[in-house]
Parts: sequence; structure tokens; C-alpha cells
Amino acid sequence: MFPFKISLNTSTLFPFKLNVIEQIEVAREAGFDGIELWMQDIEAFIDGGGTVQDIQTSLKEVNLELINAIAFFKWADVDEDTRKAAFEQAEKEMRLLESLGCKYIAAPPFGDVKGTNLDEMAIYFEHLVRIGRQIGVEPILEFWGKSKKLSRLDEACYVLDKSNITNGKMLLDPFHMYIGGSDFAGLKNLKGEQIGVFHVNDYPSYPEVEGLTDQDRVFPGEGVCPTSEIAEILHGIHYDGYLSLELFIGDFKGKTAAEVADYGLRSVRNSYSIMK
Repeated sequence: MFPFKISLNTSTLFPFKLNVIEQIEVAREAGFDGIELWMQDIEAFIDGGGTVQDIQTSLKEVNLELINAIAFFKWADVDEDTRKAAFEQAEKEMRLLESLGCKYIAAPPFGDVKGTNLDEMAIYFEHLVRIGRQIGVEPILEFWGKSKKLSRLDEACYVLDKSNITNGKMLLDPFHMYIGGSDFAGLKNLKGEQIGVFHVNDYPSYPEVEGLTDQDRVFPGEGVCPTSEIAEILHGIHYDGYLSLELFIGDFKGKTAAEVADYGLRSVRNSYSIMK
């Protein structure tokens, strides 16, 4: 049984240097239900002469849901002026994403966050979400395993709890849980509706956790991540949303983008299927 939907995070296709229309087509051909685009790719396409209408049409024609956008604005930076500029950037980007029918935008701890405490982060995240909800795009809280602050699941839960946001959501990732020291059993304490998107990937046993980088991620099922256990937990807390394949592999050894997408879809389905 497979109770989830599957999305392609287009970081997985970065080595092929595709524009957003080409990324959408690859995801459709492979059979993905949704896609995560990067703001840098959306903006590059528009700056190069493409239009918002082109992206809208492409998504509609292939019936692919734009579930989330990967963006980098310094919403939790310790510097007030930097945060102000970040909220302005976020608002501009969310207005563009709303026109594309995008559901979520990622809010990771980007910037200088070492001097920002979690209570302050909760205030800043609440402000970000209120901006997004007025526009129609929901910011989802992401933690990074090697961040100076907001590096673990418990910290993200604290920020959500203290933010005074009803039905706030997180973006979770097993790679970041592993390198940040989060216990996967902690997922059992969540409710499915608290998860906006769940990134999927795997990691090898070597190098040791301290030496792992994004480029070391591998396809689900090819590493030592307890994917079956995670799948059972997600199903147990009634999460039935998107599993989104996010890799940063630099060289696919001669495989085409279509082959990578097809293999990736099958690896997610095989690794996250639920035993009846």
C-alpha cells in the first residue's frame, strides 16, 4: 500500500540545467503528482523572456501540482534591517507564487541566525505566515541539521508552538533530521496535518555524520536511513501528503533527466510503501 503522493524537487535535476518548463515536463513524463520549483529557476526563466503565463499553462496542461517553492530569504536573521528586507523579498516572491497556484513556500533558517533565540524566531515566523496567508501562500517552517539555530525537530516544534499560528506547518527532511541529531521516533509526536511537505532522500554510512554534505544524499533505499520505519510512522500519524524527492547528486553517470526522474519515482514508491 502506498498512501502518499509523490513530488519531484527540481534540485534533483540540477545537473541537467533545465528551465522550469523542461523540469515540469520531465516530472510529468515520469508520473509525479507534484513538483517543487526553486525561486531562482522561476526568476531565471522570467528574466530570460519567459512569462508567468507560460509556467501556468505548462502546469495546467500536464495536471501537475506546484506544491512548494524553495526560496531563501533571511526572515530569522539577527539583524533587524536584514529581516525587514527579507520580509519584503518574501512578500514579492509569494505574490508571484500565488499567481502560479503554488501552495507553500519553504522558510529555512537562512542567514545569520546564531544570535536569534527560538522565541524570537517564533515571532518572526508568525509575521511571515500572516503575510503569506493574506496573499494565499503558506510559509512552512524548515530546519537544517547544520544550522546554528533551528537545527532539530524539537526546535521546530517549539517555534511552531510559540508562534500563535493556527495550523502552522513544517517541512521535514530525513537528511536534516539525521545530521542535526533528531530522533526519528519524534515524528510519532506530530499530527499529520503539521507536516506541509516531507522531503525524501537517503544517506550513506560513510562519511560519518559530521562530514556529510547535501551532495552525499542518495536515492531512498540506497543508504542507511530507516525509510520503512519512517513510512510507517508517517502513516500512523495520518500524514497522506507529498513525499518530495530532493537530491543534490552532481553526476548521474550518463543517465538522462528522464531516466533519473523515473528511477527516483520508483525508489520513493518502493522505499515508502506500507506493509499491510
